[in-house]
Amino acid sequence: MAEGIVNTLLSNKLIAYSAGTEPKEVNPYAIKVMEEIGIDISHHRSKSVYEFKEEKFDIVVTVCDHAKETCPFFPGARKYIHKGFEDPSSVEGEEKEKLTKFRKIRDEIKDWIINTFNNREVL
Repeated sequence: MAEGIVNTLLSNKLIAYSAGTEPKEVNPYAIKVMEEIGIDISHHRSKSVYEFKEEKFDIVVTVCDHAKETCPFFPGARKYIHKGFEDPSSVEGEEKEKLTKFRKIRDEIKDWIINTFNNREVL
């Protein structure tokens, strides 16, 4: 979700590449709640951080505690930022409960991205 938010709302400043330590298919609930705010991530694919091991990044951001601890070091990165968010895919229950959790986390991520990356000091 973060990649879609950055690449849609802050495309004039940033390009985001999302990857995980344990990539899986993009969650259909994530696709659905992002579509609700006009961001299409249906074409996204889950990528491993190891696909980007040789890349040089200005900023490396981790959004879950597990990734912070297991993410490889990117030697070219100028800055590392960590902001932990709950994994919405861990919610059990009916579709309504799952969608509610995905919306909550989507909105938290969106607010954090806007507040953090509109700050010139971060960039």
